[in-house]
Amino acid sequence: MYMKLRDIYTKAVETGIENDPRGRDTVLKYLERSKKDFDELKPDDQESFDQESFANPYSDSRILYGTGDEEIKSILVGIDIEVGEILLADNLRSKGRQVDLLLSHHPEGRAFANLYTVMQMQSDILNRFGVPINIAEGLMDGRIKEVERKLMPVNHTRAVDAARLLGIPFLCLHTPADNMVASHLQRIFDEKKPYLLSDVLDILKNIPEYKAAKNNSVGPKIVLGSKNRKAGKIFVDMTGGTEGAKDIFGSLTTGGVSTIVAMHIGEEHRKEAEKNHLNVIVAGHISSDTLGLNLLIDEISKGDSLEILECSGFNRFSRSESTRNQA
Repeated sequence: MYMKLRDIYTKAVETGIENDPRGRDTVLKYLERSKKDFDELKPDDQESFDQESFANPYSDSRILYGTGDEEIKSILVGIDIEVGEILLADNLRSKGRQVDLLLSHHPEGRAFANLYTVMQMQSDILNRFGVPINIAEGLMDGRIKEVERKLMPVNHTRAVDAARLLGIPFLCLHTPADNMVASHLQRIFDEKKPYLLSDVLDILKNIPEYKAAKNNSVGPKIVLGSKNRKAGKIFVDMTGGTEGAKDIFGSLTTGGVSTIVAMHIGEEHRKEAEKNHLNVIVAGHISSDTLGLNLLIDEISKGDSLEILECSGFNRFSRSESTRNQA
């Protein structure tokens, strides 16, 4: 059975909203504000406004090439889909393998250019973990502008151009998948309440995506703290575009957070977390992205049989109804 590209995209966004760590009400307020911002613009400025933001709060997740009416059965899924993966898809097609859609986790094209705008959600997430909203927004503002400046000179359309020339529909789903892994892990830790950091590691290592990563020498690791330290209050920091402000760790400690479980952490951020006596467990970047994509694909494909071709670091682990409530 085929699915329309537009239906895949819409279902992914809806699922991302339902699993947004900020809560659905906060996301709906964002969508309302987007429409209000559009209405207040002059007609000339309205032409370039991204009207997808009326229904999709995640500017890093878009149909990059395609009308939305394409019928999709077979998807080449990768953590990154760049020119090499697009040529791979074309080669597979030439050998008779069906590839109806390219699905990338990391954004390309205009979704990559607008990645910085998604970072605004981090302020609301931090607020839910005890950081006053004025402090969260104040610290995030500078970091958001820094990321925006870094993205300005990037040649972000290369992969989209390749997909267009080869006529292959192209979709990226970044924050919706990150929301899935963040909410999934936060729910597990909140329910199981691991006592020590070693208990946190044990939980992670029993999740298929992290178990596979461990077998490839990139499994979850404690980068601050030790196995016998108490985990305390755990903050799963895995959504919101990219790393936030490094000065936020003091406010997290004040808010009662003892342990951060993250996809990755830069050296400057690690040093600041250490100054504030936080434990940090790096679950793994690609494995966490893979988990988020798997959970998202499970929801998108309910009732439909989509063929998934794995590439670029992605490994498919499907959770049937009988195992959905397990890790």
